[in-house]
Amino acid sequence: MPYRNGQFFERPRQRMVATQLKPRGINDPRVLEAMASVPRHLFVDPPLVSRAYQDSALPIGEGQTISQPYMVARMTQLLELKGHEKVLEIGTGCGYQTAVLSRLCRRVYSIERIQSLHEKARRNLRQARHANVMLKCGDGLLGWPEYAPFDAILVTAGGFASDCWMEQLNVGGYLVMPEGQGSVHRLVRRKKRADGGFDEEYFEACTFVPLLQGVNHH
Repeated sequence: MPYRNGQFFERPRQRMVATQLKPRGINDPRVLEAMASVPRHLFVDPPLVSRAYQDSALPIGEGQTISQPYMVARMTQLLELKGHEKVLEIGTGCGYQTAVLSRLCRRVYSIERIQSLHEKARRNLRQARHANVMLKCGDGLLGWPEYAPFDAILVTAGGFASDCWMEQLNVGGYLVMPEGQGSVHRLVRRKKRADGGFDEEYFEACTFVPLLQGVNHH
């Protein structure tokens, strides 16, 4: 399919960065560079490819979505990644947010509870050639203790933080997630303190799919 090739999407992707991200305060040069280079069209389903760089979330199957580009960039920027970090992602989805993170840190460990999405993300990330990523199908609320501690944790579903995550976060590290009940969420960032407590900051309202427990094998 010629429209899957990269050349065709270079301009829409640059336009996305210029019109959707920069005017809304995405100003970390590394985040802008990652958003300008990750091929978002490889992560959406073929019928939606023409909408890959639009300012909206899109369905990816199983009742899940790929977040709008701005929200991906916003949450990524809040992590303040420098390049050396181990990042835990809760909710791989189609792998797009994972790919963006992988451009900005040493390694991403990403957990997805829905087996079919886990497999889709694996295919997408292979096609987009992102190698510094480890994927697992499992219950994200448990984190990934074998590889803890993590320098940053990003949660891509709305709910409340699991105690496991804060335990698995390095002192000085950030946890960023959409917090709240139902479909009413607010971005929150928590920084882990040396005494085991954390400082928190709240940002804009947003809407995410719900954070769920357990694993869905189909």
